[in-house]
Amino acid sequence: MKNSIHKGFWANLPTPIMVQAPMADVTDAAFRRVIAKYGKPAVLWTEFVSCDGLCSEGRKNLLPDLWFDESERPIVAQIFGGKPENFTKTAELCVELGFDGIDINMGCPSKDIEKSKAGAGLIKYPELAKEIIEATKAGAGDLPVSVKTRIGYREDETETWIRMLIEAQPAVLTIHARTRNEMSKVPARWDTVKRAVEIAHELFPDPKDRPLIFGNGDVQNLEEAKARVEETGCDGVMIGRGIFGNPWLYNEEVDVENLPVAEKLRVMLEHTKLYIDLLGEIKPLDIMKKHYKAYVNGFDGAAKLRAELMEATDYDQLSGIVDTFLESNGSK
Repeated sequence: MKNSIHKGFWANLPTPIMVQAPMADVTDAAFRRVIAKYGKPAVLWTEFVSCDGLCSEGRKNLLPDLWFDESERPIVAQIFGGKPENFTKTAELCVELGFDGIDINMGCPSKDIEKSKAGAGLIKYPELAKEIIEATKAGAGDLPVSVKTRIGYREDETETWIRMLIEAQPAVLTIHARTRNEMSKVPARWDTVKRAVEIAHELFPDPKDRPLIFGNGDVQNLEEAKARVEETGCDGVMIGRGIFGNPWLYNEEVDVENLPVAEKLRVMLEHTKLYIDLLGEIKPLDIMKKHYKAYVNGFDGAAKLRAELMEATDYDQLSGIVDTFLESNGSK
């Protein structure tokens, strides 16, 4: 069990390591490039992609979810599934595509995904989960393999489930500090992250053998993230929903609270244009519009402006609506 593990680029990052959570239909290639430009975290993840789909005739339809450019590095491909052999093949594909790392999703609570023993469904099948980690490592070559999960399915299983994952020695174990059944309906239990750190130190006294432990849940900004690191001793924090409407999240030189409205709207349009250029032919504009609730918020006239933007059907209309709003409010 106690072998040194391949941490790849993770070994060279200064701690604490602040990373951006992958979120379906949010952190796509367009948004990641905007984040990379305005407030780059230490590491970015792709949205999660199905191993089974990538190992089928449907691969071509899923490959856009694995698009990235150099500005996003280090970039980790997040994958999910329930068949070990497809993890090996998908890991080999990730090597070919030039990713810096591979992450296995063992925390998504979607019932459709759980049907194939994937996502949080794997919490019920720890032996299969262990087999999947090994299968992914077998195909990953020099890429480090990490895991993102929850603390249990129906109850806290830190002493069993989390311990088993630490024993499997992924490069990084990210722990969303809630059970699958809790979804995001209760406060994250960061004491479980602290316990996971203790378990990792008990199992692997030598740091080179020990997975990095990241915590996730209810963290909105870097200040809160640093407090959680101090409180738990974890190596890093994964921030999720705090990124909505705030690509400056990881940029400590920007006072987001006092950014001019015109600047927020300019970046929103830049994000929109990038989304249309990259993904407009394969994804609906409505996915991009989900961001407007966060970008267009907290200033006079925001609700009316947001309602108008939601009715627009192309970039020219969106840009025109923003220009009219800024002119009528004396800013450009």
